[in-house]
Amino acid sequence: MPHAYPLHVDVTAPCLCCRAPRVFRFASVSDQVVCASCVNHLDPSKAERRDSEHVDMWAALYSREQEAHAGDVVRLESSVAAGEGEVARLAEQVAQLTAVAVGEYAGTEAGGVRALIENDVVRRAERNTELANRKIDRLMAALWRIDAQHHPHGGHPELCACGTPEGRCPEALALEPERRALREWERRNVALAGQGLRHGLPAEHPDIAQGSARH
Repeated sequence: MPHAYPLHVDVTAPCLCCRAPRVFRFASVSDQVVCASCVNHLDPSKAERRDSEHVDMWAALYSREQEAHAGDVVRLESSVAAGEGEVARLAEQVAQLTAVAVGEYAGTEAGGVRALIENDVVRRAERNTELANRKIDRLMAALWRIDAQHHPHGGHPELCACGTPEGRCPEALALEPERRALREWERRNVALAGQGLRHGLPAEHPDIAQGSARH
């Protein structure tokens, strides 16, 4: 099946077999969008091996994401604590600058006041917030990909989507405490994508894929 990805450059795209994001370099539109780990899965007779290796791969990926997430949470909590103190300090500085601007505007150049407000500390704080948000988006996108493979089966509620009986799928059990936060993140980012704003949804998300198809 022909693909629409650019040729002769590195492209990140979901593997059509395991659905994991992989880096490809296509030489032809007829090249298969299947990663090196999955090339042996194309034979229908190897479906059992394919499913087993996919589960192992996503389990390992989820384990790494959990470890990274735990470290990120500790660092973010520390950053938040430091940020709260910085925000309080900046709020006091803004209040002082406002008083100066209101009380002495007639004798003060607007550019001088603006230079005091738009200082390096404010810009660094804004940049750090943006980087933290992007990191959270990456973590949530990884959880979304795992959830896409491990959620309650629509036609068989007693099963996980991967075929494991409900309550026995380790990925689904690990995800369960985070599903509410994941759904809220997903709704928020779908709304951002609908407004044409920056969002953290993965490229294979239905709302993104449908929007790309329309264009």
